[in-house]
Amino acid sequence: MHKEHLRKLFALMRKHKLYANLKKCIFGASEIPVLGCLVGKNGVRPDPGKVRVINEWPAPSNVKELRQFLGLATYLCKYVSNYAGKIRPLSQLLKKDPAWYWTAECQLAFDAVKQGLTEAPILVVADQDRPFHVVCDASDFAIGCALMQHDHEGRDRVVYYQSRQLKPAESNCPVHNKEPLAMKYALAKFRVYLLGSRPFVVYTDHASLRTAIKSQHVSQRMARWLSFFAEYNFQVEYKPGRLNVVTDPLSRRTDYACTRSTPMELASYGRLLPRRLCWTT
Repeated sequence: MHKEHLRKLFALMRKHKLYANLKKCIFGASEIPVLGCLVGKNGVRPDPGKVRVINEWPAPSNVKELRQFLGLATYLCKYVSNYAGKIRPLSQLLKKDPAWYWTAECQLAFDAVKQGLTEAPILVVADQDRPFHVVCDASDFAIGCALMQHDHEGRDRVVYYQSRQLKPAESNCPVHNKEPLAMKYALAKFRVYLLGSRPFVVYTDHASLRTAIKSQHVSQRMARWLSFFAEYNFQVEYKPGRLNVVTDPLSRRTDYACTRSTPMELASYGRLLPRRLCWTT
């Protein structure tokens, strides 16, 4: 199969008069380095060299050293679930006002990032012929999401992890605003994979969205989000936190309840809701 693909590739290159430097070509390899990652038949994994550098990195003693560490770690954050939540104690040290004080909590966060990269899963290469699905969740201080696909055996495989900390103003928002914010963040990050006519599913704990959906008055922010959602062809399905094992570690709400929601009422602003967007439970 590999040789047949090469024949077709070389035929196209010859037809269009394209040339390749044989010294920079690799043929018949089970895994090749690409942009700091290793791509193989099983998927994509971080470069062991970069992971080793991070694992051997000593605890930073000032803001400059911490920025250097986070710069390299953030480059590989797509392999780590809940990355934004793990680095939260470290990012607090990057603020302008706080004095440098390396606490036990900072050391735990530092070790958690290194361990997360050491145990990073092999991410599957996106297959455009298979449907995608997205899982997302929000907590009091961060939002996270993952782009996923089912493999040939029907298993859930992660294509990409994404997460970020909430801004101070976002942290003060009610939960029913944080959930759609997480969904908007996921769709924006995975736009290149999701935008188009093919439908996909977004799994989230959207029970908290019920208040916003039933509201008689739509806020300007919600109206903007609904306009953004209209670009995509997807449906939202409820997934309790106990089943949402990929992104729910971001959720740390003590009042979280894993109850199944009822069908949402869309009549209050059905005109604003994109026709292709379907809410299900």
